[in-house]
Amino acid sequence: MPDPTLLAELSDRLIYSAIAVYALAMLTYAYHAARRAQHLDSEAQPAQPVAVGARTTPTPSSTAVAPVSPPTSVGALTGRLERIAASLTTLAFVLHLAGVVARGLATGRAPWGNMYEFTAAATLAATAAYLVFLRRQPVRDLGVWILALVTLCLGLAVTVLYTPAGDLVPALNSYWLVIHVAAAIIAGGVFTVGAAATGLYLLRRRADARDPGGQATRGYAGRLPAATTLERVAHTAHLFAFPVWTFAVLAGAIWAEDSWGRYWGWDPKETWAFITWVLYAAYLHAQSTAGWRGRKAGWLALAGYAAFLFNFVGVNLFITGLHSYAGV
Repeated sequence: MPDPTLLAELSDRLIYSAIAVYALAMLTYAYHAARRAQHLDSEAQPAQPVAVGARTTPTPSSTAVAPVSPPTSVGALTGRLERIAASLTTLAFVLHLAGVVARGLATGRAPWGNMYEFTAAATLAATAAYLVFLRRQPVRDLGVWILALVTLCLGLAVTVLYTPAGDLVPALNSYWLVIHVAAAIIAGGVFTVGAAATGLYLLRRRADARDPGGQATRGYAGRLPAATTLERVAHTAHLFAFPVWTFAVLAGAIWAEDSWGRYWGWDPKETWAFITWVLYAAYLHAQSTAGWRGRKAGWLALAGYAAFLFNFVGVNLFITGLHSYAGV
């Protein structure tokens, strides 16, 4: 069995390497978006007539109109940039996964026993969810936002939340740690994709409302995928994550009964987990309710994600309760 200390050091170095590659992938996605905007602008320019023939005065018989083609090299470059960004994201994910696994081997337990480890695992789940959606939906525009969040969270994890590899606090020493927290991590990762898609959907919807004819292509929002596409991605992500989050809440209640002799006690983390559940349930219900689907439903989804983030950050760091074992 390798030395746990060496495994812990390896885990740290892999996480640092993943942060660096995530940052490169994020910058590549941003550059890709800028060059694609340039390409779309060149395509949107009206064709310029070019006189063909010796006469300087155009006549129907002596002048032909030849459209000026946009530079094909720009389109080829954007496709190459997109492939590079996706490859860098995959490489960062592999390094990230190896870092999380090495941390688990170093501690001899599930690698999500404190805020540092939970952040590393949750951002890994967010990247995995994005890569899955990237293969099935046109969601390249989500990449810069999701990777920016992943890079930021991992940066905070290694600087502010870092906890040396060690044993669990007694309250977490249970097999329910694997079941309950793993479900929360998976749900949180997919919720992140849903939140990013929802935010871009609201931007695109606003751009469409300002330009009902769909003629304008300038501006970031006007170059996003169609609002219906972004809404479908967001809805699919939330449809998957909501049952997983429901299971996480129920598993937490069972763990609470096993540890504290009661299923529910309105502890701050329990309360905010329930608030998150209610907001996402309201979002899914709003999607099938006339007058609430679309923009109003999108704001409910973003409110649910804000509640999820507060449950993780605010409750752990600023509120005292039975779940106050952040490990920072």
